[in-house]
Amino acid sequence: MRSKTLLNILGAVLGSMGITMLVPIIISFFYGEADLWGFIYSAFICILVGFPMWYFTKTHKSLTNKDGFAIVTFSWIMTAFAGALPFYLSGFIPDFTNAFFESMSGVTTTGASILGNVDVMPHLPNGIESLPHGLLYWRSFIQWIGGMGIVVFTIAILPLLGVGGVQLFKAEVPGPVADKITPRVRETAKYLWMVYTGFTLAEVIALMIAGMPIFDAICHTLTTMPTGGFSTKNTSIGYYDNSAIHYIIIFFMFLAGVNFSLHFKAIAGNIRGYLKDVEFLFYFGAIIIVTGLIFISVSNQNGFLSQTNFRDSLFQTVSILTTTGFGSADYELWPYFVQIVLLILMFVGGMGGSTGGGMKVIRCMLLGKYATHETRRMLHARAIIPVRIGKHHIQEDVVQNTLGFFLFFVSAFVITSILLTMMGIDLESAIGASASAMGNIGPGLGEFGPTDNYALLPDAGKWILTFCMLLGRLEIFTVMVLFSRTFWKQ
Repeated sequence: MRSKTLLNILGAVLGSMGITMLVPIIISFFYGEADLWGFIYSAFICILVGFPMWYFTKTHKSLTNKDGFAIVTFSWIMTAFAGALPFYLSGFIPDFTNAFFESMSGVTTTGASILGNVDVMPHLPNGIESLPHGLLYWRSFIQWIGGMGIVVFTIAILPLLGVGGVQLFKAEVPGPVADKITPRVRETAKYLWMVYTGFTLAEVIALMIAGMPIFDAICHTLTTMPTGGFSTKNTSIGYYDNSAIHYIIIFFMFLAGVNFSLHFKAIAGNIRGYLKDVEFLFYFGAIIIVTGLIFISVSNQNGFLSQTNFRDSLFQTVSILTTTGFGSADYELWPYFVQIVLLILMFVGGMGGSTGGGMKVIRCMLLGKYATHETRRMLHARAIIPVRIGKHHIQEDVVQNTLGFFLFFVSAFVITSILLTMMGIDLESAIGASASAMGNIGPGLGEFGPTDNYALLPDAGKWILTFCMLLGRLEIFTVMVLFSRTFWKQ
């Protein structure tokens, strides 16, 4: 691994994060709030350290796969560090562990927050709503950057990576296969970001038309498209008693959970591509079926059918499946059956190539196909039965990669749950927090449900969940390969 190349790109990432702080600086200055100097100090540190590090380590060598994995992982850690500085230096999150947890939750689009507990943070009596506008915007913006990927963003915007872009793209883009739209990775990244930005602008306009204030519309859009889930309100989307706002956010959460290459093809004129994609049909069908089951269950509990029950059922289904984590209702008050269904959805996640977290729909489909395949092979031992999804024959190496991913995912979930219980966390809360962190959801179960936060979690637990967020966002292998002895051998 080339340390000079790593430092070069980390410097570019850090310096770029410093430049993006100019917007919250303007917001803080406009509102005359106390977070202004926190952003100024943070921007100064990032630019002063980042750009010299980038400038004095310039290199034109191509990147290897090793370099790609290391650069992506450390870029995300660096981004989270830069994102934590304004929280910490402004004094609104005076503990660095909490600040880093909030930032990593943001850049990995998890949406788990330590804000909202008055006992832990008495200087924020109204929780999230006590934060100044600059920090509220920054919380949302780091999720937006993290949604499509800071490294893909770098490939698209900064002409710094040369021919090494392919390795970074493969390491960053979520899903078992990086579905490239064009042969050139930089062009692909640009097209993806054009679609991403277009949807963002469309949602801002739609929310404003529906009656949401412009600042809230911008912040909620910046966390909807990356399936992040940070809100400017303590009660999340439940704060807005407006069906139009709820359905607009449902629609854009749904779009964010779809493979962005399908969106690009649709914009280019191939709208039928959605209906021809087996993963999309499974994703859409799962939403319909699960929404129906939850609606029936909640209606039976309440004793009546209502539009509100349907809206909340649909909202929570899409929010959890896409790993956004917005809340319109407290699902912990719903029947246990619903909570179990939502817990399963946390593991599934969005489609491959979307901004959603979780295992991804395509992997779940592939695991099901493989189980069926092995059953048939036991009955017909000599038969050659390929694993297919739709009309596509799945290569053996993709199947093996998926099985390995599933093993790592479940193992990390189990180990994290055990470690949290050792810290005195009850089993329900530990399972919910582990699933939430690994799937990049945000809200969990028990003490960390949709109306709670992670403030009371011990510091050791916060660092463990921070690592899990990174694992989940970077598809596990990108991070775990760094712990291999062979990785560091020349």
